Amino acid sequence: MLIDAHQHFWRLSERAGYWPPAELAAIYRDFAPADLEPLLRENGVRGTVLVQTLPKVEDTEWMLDLAARHDFILGVVGWVDLAGADAPLTIARLAGDVKLKGLRPMLQDLPDPNWIESPALDAGVAAMLEHGLSFDALVLPGHLGPLLKFAERHPELSIVIDHAAKPLIAQGAFEPWLSDLRRLAALPQVCCKLSGMLTETGLPPASPAGPPGAAPYAAAVGGL
Repeated sequence: MLIDAHQHFWRLSERAGYWPPAELAAIYRDFAPADLEPLLRENGVRGTVLVQTLPKVEDTEWMLDLAARHDFILGVVGWVDLAGADAPLTIARLAGDVKLKGLRPMLQDLPDPNWIESPALDAGVAAMLEHGLSFDALVLPGHLGPLLKFAERHPELSIVIDHAAKPLIAQGAFEPWLSDLRRLAALPQVCCKLSGMLTETGLPPASPAGPPGAAPYAAAVGGL
């Protein structure tokens, strides 16, 4: 069974001030299930995990509604303000939907890379554990140190590193990215997705030099 572990839907009307910018013309439009379903059939993909792109509970509710109406969406990774006082109640409410599988704070967009170390997240993390949710880490290489401390503090929390932490492929830099990933890989509850790495090559998606540029980094992750 083939599963697409990381895909997005969005509506531009809800994204004022958020990525993607208009200059990314190929993706500067709405994306809905009807756009994806033919591609899934053509490529023999059984289902997908729909991942959040906005730091809004309303976006998570919208994704869960899509999942209820489209069987190929097997799970949803949503968003909750984990540092908010109402985080446990909000998580409990959203987790009433069996298709909610995890939460993803958008760490790469936060000004403080150490935000993840705040004790203010503890109640939200406890609620995630209570409801069997995983933690998607949308991070850059500079977040891996704080993420390691977070993972060590919460050894029972399943953590998924998105996009291999977006290594600096265009600069040809492996360190300290690889050493930091190696320390995280030693923890049994941490895993990693390779999705999105080609965007870090600095090359157009159709460039023949794109995949080879990313390949050594994908191989490095695969060897951890």
